[in-house]
Amino acid sequence: MMETRISNSSVGGLDEIDQKILEALRQDGRTPFAQIAEQLSVSPGMIRMRYNRLVEMGFLKVVAITNPLRMGYEAMAMIGIRTDGKKMLEVAEKIAEFDEVVYLIVTSGRFDILVEVFCRNHADLLRFITEKLYSIEGVRESESFLQLKIVKEVYF
Repeated sequence: MMETRISNSSVGGLDEIDQKILEALRQDGRTPFAQIAEQLSVSPGMIRMRYNRLVEMGFLKVVAITNPLRMGYEAMAMIGIRTDGKKMLEVAEKIAEFDEVVYLIVTSGRFDILVEVFCRNHADLLRFITEKLYSIEGVRESESFLQLKIVKEVYF
């Protein structure tokens, strides 16, 4: 249950009301504004205004999260990629354009790029790696990690 005490403390430009709105929506993105307003002892209009401001300022994005397995994607993998150093960002931009790519980060350490891909099956994953990934100039090598089971998945 959410605490209803309101103060003037601020984190990242957000006051406590903003933070509590975000927390309520993080727990259930469909929580009605009236319910959040009641929990915080403020008006639904205030929640609506703050919600719209949070969206406009980029603190909040509302999306539908689908289950890839139920959508027919049976081969999910994280792929670590090593690149030619001078081409790393160019390679990342090109890889990001592929439909199979759902997450891509440039990293430090063993790999220059980590990418998460969803493919229909193992044959599609193999095609992605051999025909798409390795067609990009600057990709030196990759290591694939097939996802066997998702134990925890959090959207912050």
